[in-house]
This record gives sequence, C-alpha cells and structure tokens, in this order.
Amino acid sequence: MPEIPLHNNAAELAARAKVRKRDVSLQTITEEVTKANDTFMTIVQTAKKLEVSAYQYICNRVANKFEMPSMA
Repeated sequence: MPEIPLHNNAAELAARAKVRKRDVSLQTITEEVTKANDTFMTIVQTAKKLEVSAYQYICNRVANKFEMPSMA
C-alpha cells in the first residue's frame, strides 16, 4: 500500500526541517528575524505538503493578486 506512509509523524518531520535550518544559519540576531524565519519556514513546509509552489504563492501574495487560494 504505497499511499500509506511508513510513519505517521508529519509533525516531527516539520520540526526537524525547522531545527536543521536553525542549526545551519547559526541562530538569528533579533526576535523579528526569528519570527520572519519561522513564518517563511511555515509557508514553505505547508506549500510542500499541499504540493503548491512556495515561490509562486509568495509572489502572488506580495503582488496583492490573491489568485491562488489561501493555504490556511
């Protein structure tokens, strides 16, 4: 049954990506940068789950076109 994942721990995988990014970037300097990083990582991970282009989604939102549906 290939449609069933080998594990059901999607939250752990999402947290792992966030921790790996934090380790590679050697932390952030300000609280604002930390929030921006968290927001960006959340958008990227959600887009990956929904099989949507994160780049196109962000460009769509920055341009105020709102042609793509919300990922919420």
